[in-house]
Formats: sequence, C-alpha cells, structure tokens
Amino acid sequence: MEQMLGILTLERGTGKWPRPAGGDMTNPSTWPLATIIEIVPGAWVENVVRGDPAMQLAFLEAGRRLVECGATIITTTCGFTRRYQEALSRQLPVPVATSSLLLLPSLLRIHPHGKIAVLTYDSNFLDDELLCLDYPADRSRVVVGGVEGGVYWKNELAKPSRPTDLAQLESEVWHCLQKLHAHHQDIRAVLFECCGFPPTAMRMRERSNLPVYDIVTLCRLMIQTVSTGQPAPQR
Repeated sequence: MEQMLGILTLERGTGKWPRPAGGDMTNPSTWPLATIIEIVPGAWVENVVRGDPAMQLAFLEAGRRLVECGATIITTTCGFTRRYQEALSRQLPVPVATSSLLLLPSLLRIHPHGKIAVLTYDSNFLDDELLCLDYPADRSRVVVGGVEGGVYWKNELAKPSRPTDLAQLESEVWHCLQKLHAHHQDIRAVLFECCGFPPTAMRMRERSNLPVYDIVTLCRLMIQTVSTGQPAPQR
C-alpha cells in the first residue's frame, strides 16, 4: 500500500495563497510522498490555540475521513492540537503526530545539558499541560517564547487569514529566539511549536548555530519508519 500523509488543517476562510517552499506543511514539495488535506470545520486559530474542548470531536471526525481517503500517517497544522493527541492516536488506526511538542521529552535526553527553547505562536496559551513533562527537573530546562502581538500572529488570527512575508516571519522568529537567549545563555536546541515556522528553520539554524526541530522533523521521521505494507522478503 502506498503511503500517504494526511494533514488536518485549520479554517482559513477565503484566505488562499501560494504556500512557501522549503518547509510549509501544505506545500507538496515539503514531503517525499503524496499528501491529502482535510479542513477541520470550525477549527480556527483562536479557538484551537485557546483549547476549545469541542474541537476534539471535530478533529477526530476529520481524521477518520482522511483514513477513509487512504491516509497512512496523520498530522496537523497547529501544535496546540497536542491536546487531542491521545484521543486521535487511540481511535484512529494509523500513526498520528499532532504536534512537534511530542518531541520535547526526547530532545531533553538528546541534549542533556543546558536548555531547550520552545518557540510558539502564542506563549500565553502554551502551558505545562501542553508540554507534558513528568519531572520538575525537565520543566526547568525548557524556556518558552512566542510571537504573539506580531504581524504573523495578527495575520493568522484574522478571518480570513492573511499571508505573511517570509522575511517578516523570519525576523519575528529570530527576534523571539534572541529575546530568550538574552535571558538564557545556555540554550542548546530549539523546538518550533508553531507549524507555520518550519520555512524559517534552515535560516534559524544558520543564524543561531543551534539544532532546530519542528513538525516537519517529526513527520519525516514517521514517513521513514512506517511500513509500506509490502511483504517481508523471504530468508
């Protein structure tokens, strides 16, 4: 069976524009396999980021539609859907990765010294429940910064949403990282919560000289490890 990546996306109204190459979730060039996109009805940036519990069922139903259409892996375009991870992964018959935040416990082990910087769309709503860290010592090694109030934040919140120039987005993400680094000189790696940030990842790696992880990192790992359904070779 051919692999297919199913992407659950938020409502954007009539805001449609070409998506940037080099990491955008909904640009087919980002992925080495076919993709299928399903808009989750009623899931806008505002209510998903704030944690509307009613959205869990909407994501689950949209996930089922993706499976029916042939999706073999499912992800989303908003890291705050981490809240729905357990429900979706339990009830859908394919691997599900809702958010790059799922990588955080492993990153703390991969980088055992210093801090992990989590860059988010809105730090006001990225709470400890979303970070899902079991040990206080782990939480003390995580620092969070957001781009709330900026151009990108406002454009994504609009109905319909509006495009943000890539240079502007890079500037805001870099400024966020610089503010964190001013207070935490021992940052050793960066994790993007926001699924809109990956097009800036290469540039952030170059400018910061730090490893940068995001939802594309996680999905590519899944793509490389999920079986294609071909029979095992005979020995």
